[in-house]
Amino acid sequence: MSENTRVAIVTGAARGIGRGIAERLGRDGLHVIVADLPYAQEGIADVVDTIKEAGGTATGATVDVANEESVKALVAAAVEAGGQLDVFIANAGIAQVETLLDYKVEDFEKIFDVNVKGVFFSYRAAAEQFIKQGTGGKIVGAASIVAFKPFALLGPYSATKWAVRGLTQAAAMEWAEHGITVNAYGPGIVGTAMWDLIDEKLGAKQGLQKGEALAENAKSILLGRVSVPDDVARMVSFLSSEDSDYVTGQTMLVDGGIEFS
Repeated sequence: MSENTRVAIVTGAARGIGRGIAERLGRDGLHVIVADLPYAQEGIADVVDTIKEAGGTATGATVDVANEESVKALVAAAVEAGGQLDVFIANAGIAQVETLLDYKVEDFEKIFDVNVKGVFFSYRAAAEQFIKQGTGGKIVGAASIVAFKPFALLGPYSATKWAVRGLTQAAAMEWAEHGITVNAYGPGIVGTAMWDLIDEKLGAKQGLQKGEALAENAKSILLGRVSVPDDVARMVSFLSSEDSDYVTGQTMLVDGGIEFS
């Protein structure tokens, strides 16, 4: 790595886990490229301001991870802003709660476009930049607890996260010779907008009140509490740092002990 400040891209960084990761990497001293969809400009600006107010360095950017040219443009913008790229966190993802019998084909295609193709485009654009620089680098993707054991009503979402786990392993195999590590993180039940949606939809299907489906699922957490974005951000901080230089191809669960890999 060069002597310059290390540069990290975080996609889906305007809220939730992505925001937690961006803010943590800012505290770790990285120049964070806070990237999200164009409609999330306000959230992007808010995260950039928060990182700067804490003494860090950040630049806002927009991206649609389902569009490969958009992802390549994001990498180019990051290099322009920070002089290089050192870390790519492919965090952007969407969830949908629906039975397999009722799942619409267009919804199935959309979740794969964002959660699988989006990660593939991100991994590849990052690797191409690292190889061009000749520096190696860190690639970290968003998997999930459901990459090990699916949840009912989250079938296609679960399938996308299994795909991320497999893609992470294959990329780790192919790019190790370039000094690139590729890992993923697998959050469990997190207090974010995504889990609010899952709780609401599960509750509607199971005749439960708001919060009850989440509480029922949370009973399986050994550490006794639903996680917060910072729990996940700590793992991503490790996977982005030199402390994880000898770790590659892994999907690390951060779920409070629900599932054992």
